Amino acid sequence: MSWLEKIKEGLRKTKESIGKKLFEIFKARELDDEFYEELEYALISSDFGVKAAENIIEELKDQVYRRKITAPNKARELLKTIMLESVDYEIDEYSYPLVILMAGVNGVGKTTPIGKLAHMFKKLGKSVTIAAADTFRAAAGEQLEVWAERAGARIIAHSEGSDPAAVVFDALSSQKSRNTDVVLIDTAGRLQNKKNLMEELKKINRVAAREMPHADRRNYIVLDATTGQNAVKQVEIFDQAIDIDGIILTKVDGTAKGGVVMAISAEYEIPVVYLGVGEKIDDLLPFDAKEFIDAIL
Repeated sequence: MSWLEKIKEGLRKTKESIGKKLFEIFKARELDDEFYEELEYALISSDFGVKAAENIIEELKDQVYRRKITAPNKARELLKTIMLESVDYEIDEYSYPLVILMAGVNGVGKTTPIGKLAHMFKKLGKSVTIAAADTFRAAAGEQLEVWAERAGARIIAHSEGSDPAAVVFDALSSQKSRNTDVVLIDTAGRLQNKKNLMEELKKINRVAAREMPHADRRNYIVLDATTGQNAVKQVEIFDQAIDIDGIILTKVDGTAKGGVVMAISAEYEIPVVYLGVGEKIDDLLPFDAKEFIDAIL
């Protein structure tokens, strides 16, 4: 299956949800107040969020007026353009050495995208070390070891209950001695309202900054697409703690709530960098704004 086919299949449920609603709204009607009200409701009910929906509607109204558009089909194409511009971020290419820290709440599934990222970098010819800094959850290290073996990556792990920051320190020390290209840091899932756990995450981030001051460092939050608007709420606290650079949205293939990408963009202006669209090792796809909008509309 090609990349484009994967993204379309992964977003099939989202397209079925949003596409049907928009088809009915844009079907042979005037661009009047009722049209805009129904369109805004359709976007909100498709997990775009209130802020994103309002922004999109206001921009659509403004451009429809200025361009003197009266045909619904032309307004639909304009809507696609507006949506595209709202999620089309310029993301810097990776440079090496690269350190990626993965954070998120309990149960979002950080281990799987870490394994898939390791596989992706190995396919690019890069050496990869995984820091198993989730020392809290039973069997977390074992799960990562399986993924590391599948991807052909090294793994640095300590015993259960040990200091996560010490694992990160050892992994980065290993990186420097071996000149490894990529270090992927797994962290324990943590509720965003647990202050002690967030302080622990800050400590891990400080260790990474101190030990690798000249590296390309990215802090990613992993979000579960099936939770819809609840995923949006998780971003703010994590961003305050460690300055989130990007979002990995998992389980996109299992939900009709892919519109949450728009909500995240409107609220926090943080780019989605990868979409998880399946269980296979190649099913973590770089986010492409145009392909995303085309796939859901």
